[in-house]
Amino acid sequence: MSDVRAKKFLGQHFLKEESIAERIAASLTRHGGYTQLIEVGPGTGALTKHLIKRTEFDLTCFEVDTDSIAYLNAHYPGLKVVQGDFLRMDPDRITTGPFAVIGNFPYNISTQIVFKVIEHRDRAVELVGMFQKEVADRLCAGPGSKTYGISSVIAQAWFTMEMLFIVEPDAFIPPPKVRSAVIRMQRNNVQQLACDEILFFRVVKTAFNQRRKTLHNALKSLPELSGRVPEAFAGKRAEQLSVDDFIALTIAASEAR
Repeated sequence: MSDVRAKKFLGQHFLKEESIAERIAASLTRHGGYTQLIEVGPGTGALTKHLIKRTEFDLTCFEVDTDSIAYLNAHYPGLKVVQGDFLRMDPDRITTGPFAVIGNFPYNISTQIVFKVIEHRDRAVELVGMFQKEVADRLCAGPGSKTYGISSVIAQAWFTMEMLFIVEPDAFIPPPKVRSAVIRMQRNNVQQLACDEILFFRVVKTAFNQRRKTLHNALKSLPELSGRVPEAFAGKRAEQLSVDDFIALTIAASEAR
């Protein structure tokens, strides 16, 4: 390992198991035909070294830690490293075509990374990443699960989610206090939801913000429905609704305005 130390305030946990890094790199499928690949938080290159071997990709790394950047520049000459925050990335500055995102993500911004990808869903066609297992479970959960929530519905509206494998704490330096998991997100065929997408976000968030209540009560604060939740959903709780159910509920809210 290098002498670059993981920084707690950046949420860094450097991956030390070569076999896991190799397996993550091998999980990229070129779904959607992309050649542009963005690695978030490469650190000291545990995953990067395996991504470089995949010569079909044009790799760009986003890193905020200056120590890690210095290490990468010294050990991987020619590697494109951008000193900057991926969450502020403008994909137009990298490519006009489809792209994928990969990384052993800093745990303190991992959910934000997912929403960044969703924001650019017109061209972000695949994500492979390391998450806290709790976050991975939430993203991949289906209706009826206690972990099913806002991020589950929003992600699954536009992406197919897949839990790939679990990673134990001793695979990292320093070891995190939780288990981790690698998931894969692949863009589905939905170009546009059959409802007002801005209202869809609001319906989902409002419903889950009071997830213990039935939707009749949880959505009382949503002006578009004015307390008139369709009978098919009124007695249910948010965790019982599929993505299609939330779309139908959003359409009902639009028609009630």
